[in-house]
Parts: sequence; structure tokens; C-alpha cells
Amino acid sequence: MHELSIAMSIVNMAEAEAARRGNPQVKAIYLKLGALSGVVKEALLSSFAMACEDTPLRGSRLVVEDVPVVVFCPACKSKRTVKSIQWFACPECGTPASEVLQGKELELVALELEA
Repeated sequence: MHELSIAMSIVNMAEAEAARRGNPQVKAIYLKLGALSGVVKEALLSSFAMACEDTPLRGSRLVVEDVPVVVFCPACKSKRTVKSIQWFACPECGTPASEVLQGKELELVALELEA
């Protein structure tokens, strides 16, 4: 379960940033998680709770924003959200689309700190 090592990395990054800011309490960590990231959201959330044990982040929340897969359709010349991650095709015209514009994210985007 690689989600635990990812959760531990998130905790380490949040601790380091909190230390840089004078050690305020971290209330929440905001994360973008793409459908193609290879990370199982539920496993990450439960792993985060384990990773926070015995750290200053104990009791903090991990808020995950799901990021859908968006491709560029070469026929329509526009961005399209795919209907299934098993079929990379434009949902409007059906043209296969290989250029992935979003959906691979695993990005820590914000910390909510207590003053």
C-alpha cells in the first residue's frame, strides 16, 4: 500500500512548512488528486490518519479535490473530460485522444493553519 508512504510524505511536507512559519497548528491539508494518479483516495485518507499519529498534525484533516481526466480532442480542437478512464476518446465526437491535459495530479495545494 504505497498510499501510506505518500501520506507520510504529505505529513512531512506540512510539518516542514509549519516549522518555517513558526509552528502554527495545521488544521487541514488540501490536495488535488487526479483520476490517473495511481492513488486510491480512500486508502490515502485512512493512511493519512495513521501517518499523523504521534505528530503535531494529529487531528488535522486531509481535504482531497478529485481531478477528472481531461484530454485534447484533435478533431474538435478543444478540451474534453473523458467519460471513462478506460477509453480516451472525445465524448462529443468519439475521436481517440492521446493528449492528457489533466488527471495525473497528486498536488499539495494549500495548508490551513491556526493562528
